[in-house]
Amino acid sequence: MPNFPFPGLNFAIATPFDAEGRIDFARLEENIERCLALGIPGFVLSSGTGMHVYLSREESKELVRRGAKIINGRAKVIAQTSALLTADVVDRTRFAADCGADGVMVLPPFFEGPTDDESIVAFYTEVTAAGLPVIGYNVPHAVGVTVTPALLKELCAIPNFCAVKDSGGDLGKQASLIRTGLPVMNGADNLVPFALFAGASGLIWGGANFAPRTCLALVAAATAGKWDEARKIWSALEPAMSLIWEGDYVQSVYAAAELTGCGAGNPRKPLRPLPAERIETLRAALGDLIALEA
Repeated sequence: MPNFPFPGLNFAIATPFDAEGRIDFARLEENIERCLALGIPGFVLSSGTGMHVYLSREESKELVRRGAKIINGRAKVIAQTSALLTADVVDRTRFAADCGADGVMVLPPFFEGPTDDESIVAFYTEVTAAGLPVIGYNVPHAVGVTVTPALLKELCAIPNFCAVKDSGGDLGKQASLIRTGLPVMNGADNLVPFALFAGASGLIWGGANFAPRTCLALVAAATAGKWDEARKIWSALEPAMSLIWEGDYVQSVYAAAELTGCGAGNPRKPLRPLPAERIETLRAALGDLIALEA
């Protein structure tokens, strides 16, 4: 797709919850406004980091509606519209379009879904007909579908298929996707500077919830080709980005965001807040980021 629409940092914003586990829309607005003031160029609403799979269909739609209204054209909006039923994905995608979203992110069919390339291509062909640019999702360990270079070429031949987000966490495999010359977005927090150096078209970054200033600075340095500066910035980010990638990802992002003053409350059940000892390990990994993000 010429003029790739989602370059740079697309912020997979954590969905804030109140003490009763309900979506806290007032806090959502505060967090979006703070990030807009920093210059975040794109947001992903109802992302994995935003607990998409633990939101009801109605909640996810309302999150997209309100989030897009708050952003109001000041940044790009990507909505996750993944669902088990293809018809539901299409419905959510059309709703996102009506709300003013610029694109959608969609998992391949999951939970005992098809894994052959022909079925994956047919699925995305139906979803792209809903009218928005579609970002596919490569997360083999969670879905059971691997987007190979050959499959990526087939997918990018579909009108309105925009890119694949690669969250597999294997830089070598991501580089093989990038070498196709087709749009690939990195979704693995621990690979960010390496993916940018390899030529990733953009980022969808959940860890940015706890360090938006520093993440923006890294992307700016990399975009300008200032790799010494990018390496220095990454040295502050890397301990925490690598730690959250080791496990308990969503819980760790929520906890880290609370520590740096960018919080969204606790994750929704069945996920539990991190235990105290894990929070202390996270605090140590954050190091100077706590002060830098204040």
